[in-house]
Amino acid sequence: MTETIFDKILAHQIPVQIVFEDADVLAFKDIAPQAKVHVLVIPKKKARNLSELQTWAAQDVGLFFQKVAVVAAHLGLEKTGYRTVLNTGSDGGQSVDYIHAHLLGGEPLSGNFS
Repeated sequence: MTETIFDKILAHQIPVQIVFEDADVLAFKDIAPQAKVHVLVIPKKKARNLSELQTWAAQDVGLFFQKVAVVAAHLGLEKTGYRTVLNTGSDGGQSVDYIHAHLLGGEPLSGNFS
């Protein structure tokens, strides 16, 4: 896999506003926020996209999604709700070939995807 901007962010070569970091994930503010709170959560174990997670052990996939929820709680988003988005491929709007979850909240969000 080629190196991405997220690899450089994980290596702390590119400065970002980190809101949470542990042994498994790094979460930071999006540079072009689409909501009052817009944070990206990236796993430290690399995968290109959601489709590639089928090669991961189930416990690793579960851990990533659990950590996304931990970050949401850390940001206080559980109180009023939030949206989690994972883009996959160019048609899905993915711009960086490294899986990442968008956490959006802090205000009522438009659009209903239920």
